[in-house]
Amino acid sequence: MQRFSDNLPRVGHSAAMNGRAINSFRTHPGPSLLWGGVETKSASITRHNEGGSTFQNSSGSACWGAMSLPVEDMVSIWAAIAGCGLTPPKDALTLTPSPSAMAKLQRPHAAAGQLAEDAPEIITHPEAAWSLEQALIEAMVRCLAEGELGEDRSALRYHALIMHRFRRAVEENPDQPPYIPEPCKSIGVSDRTLRACCQEQLGMSPKRHLLLRRMHLARRALRQSAPTATTVTEIATRYGFWEFGRFAREYK
Repeated sequence: MQRFSDNLPRVGHSAAMNGRAINSFRTHPGPSLLWGGVETKSASITRHNEGGSTFQNSSGSACWGAMSLPVEDMVSIWAAIAGCGLTPPKDALTLTPSPSAMAKLQRPHAAAGQLAEDAPEIITHPEAAWSLEQALIEAMVRCLAEGELGEDRSALRYHALIMHRFRRAVEENPDQPPYIPEPCKSIGVSDRTLRACCQEQLGMSPKRHLLLRRMHLARRALRQSAPTATTVTEIATRYGFWEFGRFAREYK
C-alpha cells in the first residue's frame, strides 16, 4: 500500500506493474484530481488495468492512496470472500462504494500510514503486519463488491491511445524542443483532436504542456551545468527560447 501527497499542481505519467491488481482512491477531499481524464472523487475507487499507463493531473494540493496485490492472490481472495473471480479490467474502472464501506477502508489505510511514520517497528512485527494487511484486504474487497460502476470508459480508450503516442513522440527526442506540427504528424491526428485529448487528460493545451516540458529541460540543464562551461543564453536557445525576457518571466 502507498499514500501520496502533493502541495502543488502537477501533471504526471505512471505505468502500472504487470502481474498486480492495483486500486487507488483519494485519502482526503481536495481540488480536482484526474486519472486518465476522469475525475477522482472522494467517495470513489479506481480499479486500474494491469500494466496500463495513464496521465494524472492535479489542480492543487492532492492526497491519494493505493493498494495492490498479485493478480493470482486477488483472484483467490475475491473468490473466498465474494464467491466469484476478479481480475484486473481491460480498461480502468471507477466504482463508488457505500460511505460505510469506504470509511472502513480509509481508517486502516490511514492507520497503516501513521504507523509507518511514527512507529515503524510495530508493522515490522509479523503478527501485527498480517493483521493490518488482512483488515485492509477485506475492506478493499468489500468496497469493490458493493461499488456501483461509473461511466463507460470506452470513449476514453481512443484518447488514451493518442496520449500514449503523443508522449512517445515527444520522448523519442528528449533533448529537442518539440513543436505541435511534429507530434501531430507522427501521431496521425489533427491539431484539434490533440488539443481536445490534452485538455481532457492534462488539463492544458499541448502547446502549454510542451512549453512547460521545455522549461523543465532548460532548468535541468542549468542545474547540471558548470557556471563557466555554458551560459543561460546558450541553454535557453538550445530549448527553443529566443525571447529572453519572456524566458526569464516563465522560468521565474
